[in-house]
Amino acid sequence: MGNPMRFASLGSGSQGNGTLIEYGQTCLLLDCGFTVAETEQRLARLGRRAEDLTAIVITHEHGDHISGIGPLTKKYNVPVWATPGTALHHYLRKLPTLRLFNSHQPFSIGDLEVHPFPVPHDAREPTHFVFSDGAKRLGILTDVGASTPHIERCLTACDALMLESNHDTEMLANGEYSRKLKKRVGGTYGHLSNHQAAGLLANLDCSRLQHLVAMHLSAKNNTPDLARAGFAKVLGCASDWIAIADQTAGLPWREIL
Repeated sequence: MGNPMRFASLGSGSQGNGTLIEYGQTCLLLDCGFTVAETEQRLARLGRRAEDLTAIVITHEHGDHISGIGPLTKKYNVPVWATPGTALHHYLRKLPTLRLFNSHQPFSIGDLEVHPFPVPHDAREPTHFVFSDGAKRLGILTDVGASTPHIERCLTACDALMLESNHDTEMLANGEYSRKLKKRVGGTYGHLSNHQAAGLLANLDCSRLQHLVAMHLSAKNNTPDLARAGFAKVLGCASDWIAIADQTAGLPWREIL
């Protein structure tokens, strides 16, 4: 029997995002919002090199998710997967290794099954994913303004979840952001609040859940304790069981057994 599927975060937040998913001979990088040097450093922290990457999969074209992809794939010739809408971005359509996927159709990259699903966010064709080794399921959802029945159908009964818990509603309302930015972040095509994220989680079958990670926390409008509290209340667990994908420290490897 081979090693179990596992995942880790290079970092999560408005200053850059990247998540590793690994199974068998396949190592995927979901998004890359860091410079090549920083990506290499963060990969090394997790015992990986850029040469180990099978492919990069993109959720959407915002800079904190794609700014490092061009230089990284130019240096290491890594295939890049995106939806046709995301691929329209001028930065991406020049990539020689670009490949397209349909956000409603599962596909495979190496040993991993990739199950995409569309989400409401202010991007061209934003998509998030469930990754599977054929038995275990890792659901990842970030940069989404509201839950939908389709999102919940896709994420239910996962063995591990990485869920956006971006902001505390009161902190956002009373914070230093401009009115326009507050409206954008808190809107239907923005980011999930702690309350919204907890509500989404409450609608899922969590009976198989081994790991829950809060991600894309706002540095100015949230705290790890607030994000954890909402999830812990839903699950009836200790708040320190909820992991945080930190902007700087990322998240160490987690195995799905």
